[in-house]
Amino acid sequence: MFYIARRPRRNRKSEAIRDMVQETQLSLNDLIFPMFVVDGSGVKTEVSSMPGIYRHSPDLLLEEIKELQDLGIRAIDLFPNYPESLKDRAASESYREDTFYLKTLTAVKEKFPEITLMTDVAMDPYSSDGHDGVVVNGEILNDPTLEILGKMALAQARAGADIIGPSDMMDGRVGHIRSILDEAGFTGVSIMSYTAKYASAFYGPFRDALDSAPKFGDKKTYQMNPANKREALIEAQLDIEEGADFLMVKPALSYLDIISLLNDNFDIPVAAYNVSGEYAMIKAADRNGWLDGSRIAMEVVLSIRRAGAKVILTYFAKELAMGL
Repeated sequence: MFYIARRPRRNRKSEAIRDMVQETQLSLNDLIFPMFVVDGSGVKTEVSSMPGIYRHSPDLLLEEIKELQDLGIRAIDLFPNYPESLKDRAASESYREDTFYLKTLTAVKEKFPEITLMTDVAMDPYSSDGHDGVVVNGEILNDPTLEILGKMALAQARAGADIIGPSDMMDGRVGHIRSILDEAGFTGVSIMSYTAKYASAFYGPFRDALDSAPKFGDKKTYQMNPANKREALIEAQLDIEEGADFLMVKPALSYLDIISLLNDNFDIPVAAYNVSGEYAMIKAADRNGWLDGSRIAMEVVLSIRRAGAKVILTYFAKELAMGL
């Protein structure tokens, strides 16, 4: 007979005990569901590289949100898909008063005032260059971009956004947006800054969903180098000083160390974006019978929560809501 004083397996011997001692809890309150809207009516088209994820026209989007609400999902992040005919180098459609995206935001808040509505502030969905900033002679200009982002953020706040999500990675954009919102009386609108957004290969399916891939080059002069860790601390400190309410890490799965780093060093909530490529590869493996997609989805999102993310943007939110 072996004498073993500590037997950790005693705390794993039944489901009830395992649940009792579980360290990390995942709740629907932790999740934001990213969604895509396209102009028109009666439109629902699946994103080919993201099985189960659709572009909805505003009328069908409202129906989908009602279903999400019934499942217990309380927050969405809405992204627009615009045709090339409405794109220009200054992303002017992004803040035009009658543009369909802004009208959709208002419709969502009017019908579902209790839903937390997050928006995306970046030029690429509206830019004929496909970049997140103003392009001159092949260079992405920082400060001229801020002026456009400020107009965009203000227009979204007026339309009903609860949380503004600047995803562009321009220097100083959080402070500029905060000052624009405050001066216009929108002191209650939050900013969830894409603090550590890496120049990742995991974004491909998302760009398919929005038709927003850059027309030339890449985004490495403004998105972060995947090799860098300490740089995220610099970005986070600046965002906090400029007025951010949340710090976001994007992507999530390959950057769990960055999520943990920001959570350990700062006192405001850390968010993480479980991005399109992370979703797509799990779906592909599931469809090929290589993995159990439902179990993997839960394991992945739980790992993001365990790393320290208080908020998780994930395309698995609806599926998880059906199982939680």
